[in-house]
Amino acid sequence: MCFNVSFPLQETFARVIHGLTVGHLTDHVIQRSKRMILDTLGVGFLGTSTDVFHKASEYSKIYSSNVSSSVWGRPDLRLPPPYAAFVNGVAIHSMDFDDTWHPATHPSGAVLPVLMALTEALPSSQKFSGLDLLLAFNVGIEVQGQLMHFSKEASDIPKRFHPPSVVGTLGSAAAASKFLGLSTAKCQEALAIAVSHAGAPMANAATQTKPLHIGNAARHGMESAFLAMLGLQGNKQVLDMQTGFGAFYANYSPQVLPNLDSHTWLLDQQDVAFKRFPAHLATHWVADAAVSIRKHLVTDRALLPTDCIERIVLRVPDVQYVNRPFPDSEHEARHSFQYVACATLLDGGITIPSFHKCQITRPQVRELLGKVELEHPWDNLPSFNTLYCEISITLSDGATFTECAETFYGHWRKPLSKEDLRGKFRANASSMLSCDIVERLIEIVENLEDLEDCSVLTTLLKGPSPPVMASKSI
Repeated sequence: MCFNVSFPLQETFARVIHGLTVGHLTDHVIQRSKRMILDTLGVGFLGTSTDVFHKASEYSKIYSSNVSSSVWGRPDLRLPPPYAAFVNGVAIHSMDFDDTWHPATHPSGAVLPVLMALTEALPSSQKFSGLDLLLAFNVGIEVQGQLMHFSKEASDIPKRFHPPSVVGTLGSAAAASKFLGLSTAKCQEALAIAVSHAGAPMANAATQTKPLHIGNAARHGMESAFLAMLGLQGNKQVLDMQTGFGAFYANYSPQVLPNLDSHTWLLDQQDVAFKRFPAHLATHWVADAAVSIRKHLVTDRALLPTDCIERIVLRVPDVQYVNRPFPDSEHEARHSFQYVACATLLDGGITIPSFHKCQITRPQVRELLGKVELEHPWDNLPSFNTLYCEISITLSDGATFTECAETFYGHWRKPLSKEDLRGKFRANASSMLSCDIVERLIEIVENLEDLEDCSVLTTLLKGPSPPVMASKSI
């Protein structure tokens, strides 16, 4: 079954991908996308310290080719471009610290690793500027947004498929196609191929497998563009069909895109959210509400009187995969309304070490977790644009305190300041890079539209050169 569009939707997407130019970029889009790029690089560097990154990079070492690209922060590790994109994508999402958009997806992680890998892999005669990078990046973001706007289901926090594995794969293919200079016909084929690579179930949320969704989206999108270049063909109506891209959404209703003369960027209209700590976005409302209510219970630096707490009620949306009463791993804790509330109440805030095993298994945490109940008010819908968190705590003497968080700092309605975003990047990137390189990266990304050659950026992403061992004379 095909939906009622005047001619193949895929063709309109391909025309947009091929036809958009640097001249279409607005200052607003450039500024917002530079913030996304800086944040994504930072969480990617931090992610190279994780166990899931180590497993993904060890696996990828079995592949080799004459052409290779860098793994960020690992100067001694180079991989074929699709696998460099895969490993860097895994690092970006390994702690669930990457940006989030509305409708719900993580837009940057599937796109940026592809473009960085291609910048290194293509012949040196093909020099790419910062504006070339910004254009291809925004093409990849735009394709994801347009596809999600064809479904009401996509506006909600997902229940069936993880969105980056669906729209991210096509966004990756679009960005790669733009960077590689594919024709309109080849762009159309790349999208068709990418649809057959798309999709990952939400059942793997809160496990080590979830970061693979971003890595696979990056890798498969690049591979789709490469295969299209070689002449591989797919169904030219796959975006129009209920048995094509429509299989991912119950209420998919595609519309032909406007022509380029009237093009407007979705990123111009809708900013992204940047996380202050590495956990599912919905838990950020919980943390803010918990900080507020803690002020009723604790003065100065006193310890939380856990023995006096009888009951903790969290009024949150009904999001099953973030309802984890007793998480046992860091990945489960990052997807637990209950854990983030209890850890915030105990410690006054959430940080990267909050998800270490020793923190999750603390007796005080387990005691509090046993007192938490969830309620799902009818008006608290599972949408990152409208949800809220209300916390009520009842003490043993009968006193009850209630606080509500409607928007957290970092949400698109309350964006991180430039200095705080820099601070997040510094904290994350300094785990792998020297202070000088960190500051140089900030300078380059914040002035990306003036960069003449992106190889300057990719050289810094490799990290410091490994020490050279002095040979001993015999």
